[in-house]
Amino acid sequence: MISRRKLLGGLAAGAAVGSGALLFSGQAASGTTPGASRKAAAGLPLTVVNKTGAYDNSSIAVYIVGNEGGRQVRVTPDGTLAPVSLSDNGPDGFTDYAIPLAGGGDTRLTLPKMSGRIYVALGGRLKFKAVADGNGNPALQYPAGWVESDPSYDVLHDCAEFTYNDDGMFCNTTMVDMFSVPLSIRLTGAKDQTAGELRAGGRAAVFRDLARHDAFAPLVLGEKRVLAPGHGLDSGLFDRDYLAGAIGEAWNHYTGTDLRVTTNAGTFTGRVSGGRFAFTGPAAVSFDRPTTRDVLFCDGALAAPNDGTTGPVAAILGAALNRSVLRSHPSQPVTDPAAFYQREVTNHYARALHEVSADGKAYGFAFDDVAGFAPYIEDGAPSGFTLTLDAF
Repeated sequence: MISRRKLLGGLAAGAAVGSGALLFSGQAASGTTPGASRKAAAGLPLTVVNKTGAYDNSSIAVYIVGNEGGRQVRVTPDGTLAPVSLSDNGPDGFTDYAIPLAGGGDTRLTLPKMSGRIYVALGGRLKFKAVADGNGNPALQYPAGWVESDPSYDVLHDCAEFTYNDDGMFCNTTMVDMFSVPLSIRLTGAKDQTAGELRAGGRAAVFRDLARHDAFAPLVLGEKRVLAPGHGLDSGLFDRDYLAGAIGEAWNHYTGTDLRVTTNAGTFTGRVSGGRFAFTGPAAVSFDRPTTRDVLFCDGALAAPNDGTTGPVAAILGAALNRSVLRSHPSQPVTDPAAFYQREVTNHYARALHEVSADGKAYGFAFDDVAGFAPYIEDGAPSGFTLTLDAF
């Protein structure tokens, strides 16, 4: 049930402005043990397709960066996995890791085994900076489109996330930090799967939708991007107490009635006592009342360790609060999307993204995979991966 929990190792440590976005761990995502599926090939064919209709191939660059074997790496245009080095910084102080698209048509690349992100930049180039992390090892400062002082702030960009290893390919399109470029993915192999596709006009619909909500309108940054409300909160663009009433209402309600939370480990039963939500069941787990920021970032009081007990319960509580169904549904997780986002005070950012998704799935917050509502696909025997920049 809970598949998206492992931080992209080293990214936050290496980044001066960490994104906080989570990345799949192949083994955790698939629920398999090493060797349980057919071993993946050494390099996975990657096709990048430009369907934007607004930018030609010469205006678009791809960056493939991440981690492999405990080191931070990037992919060269010929598909070579190269370690990040401080000497990669040029005279301007930034690296040039851009992979240009083909002069016309689709661009064919090779994806080595690694965990990382595929960034796309339209109409400009991203400024990754090689730095020394806390242990003196080479690392990267990643773009942070929610930070006005970030050197890549004015560049239209977005990313998809993946882990490709011996157990297969595990990938998603993410809007956990922001939404800018409509991206979809296709994974072929044992199956033929797609994720992330939006309905026609979906990008513009999200921008219009959120601009109509007073609390969310400041998150719409012109035509460039929409910030996730957690980053908006940190930037002073979103009310840090926006969900306080809904959180308090749920906490008060469950002082007098039970909440049942069913996970892969079993069913937990909890009540609030002394301000703390305490559960019994497969293990004893408990949570302080979260803040609005905790709910939006799925962190703090709702941090989800990869322990099989506290983590899954935290994820389900976080999803229920984002979807505005915790108070109204004493059995969690709720699996009917018709029940989600029905209150005026809700995560309208996530709601808007789900409404324009062709299959109803989106990563509007980090626990959006609860009950299977995230654009995540995996294959233990992948033969090809396609990233499409869809029409604006």
